[in-house]
Amino acid sequence: MNEQSRPTAENDRRPVVSRRLFLAAVPLTLSACVGAPLTPIRSLADARSDPQYLSMYGPVSGEPFPVPAIDLRRIDPQFYRRQVDFPTSERVGTIVVDPRQKFLYLVQDGGLAMRYGIGVGREGFGWSGRATIRRKAQWPKWTPPAEMVARDEKAAKWAGGMPGGIENPLGARALYLYEGGRDTLYRIHGTNEPWTIGSNVSSGCIRMLNQDAMDLYDRVPTGSEVLVLNDTPTSGRPGIFGSMV
Repeated sequence: MNEQSRPTAENDRRPVVSRRLFLAAVPLTLSACVGAPLTPIRSLADARSDPQYLSMYGPVSGEPFPVPAIDLRRIDPQFYRRQVDFPTSERVGTIVVDPRQKFLYLVQDGGLAMRYGIGVGREGFGWSGRATIRRKAQWPKWTPPAEMVARDEKAAKWAGGMPGGIENPLGARALYLYEGGRDTLYRIHGTNEPWTIGSNVSSGCIRMLNQDAMDLYDRVPTGSEVLVLNDTPTSGRPGIFGSMV
């Protein structure tokens, strides 16, 4: 992986602007997984003060519930959304999740990918394999599985389902992963705890910053394939080139 600046004019298309500015400039369609040309994000000594990142992760209006700005001081800059080099045998439009590195990649043309920081499951709750996105939801209802209800008092309160909202642990968007036509009960979703990105905290699901979950939601259609890599430590980055333990 090389996320250094590319020494050509291609540099002008690498990172992505905020969801609000992007939508204002170019209408997105679910079939256009690679998105439109991207505006560069400058490399600053402190990325947390970059105006474009501040805009990208600023408050989002026009939603059923207000999406607050992300306090970038609490997020390691490596987990900010950006376009990176990503040579892989996976098809364009495939989502590749690397739980060990805490990154989610959306494969794009030209050996590139949009990379997002994620939080993943605690040890013992991880999952790896291939799945398909069969359902997408905005401000999804959260119904904790029976196992979580049994072990978690907070989850037990919502055994019948928690309605969508800013306090909902699934955040602003959710992508539902199915394997062989069966719901795996694993999701790619937003979070109401943005400071957890980059760590192992959830019960197996793949959490993203709300602004990133909204961006990914707009880029991928139902039917998209998801590859979740095995997080067993190996030399290099496991599975990045299409193989999987």
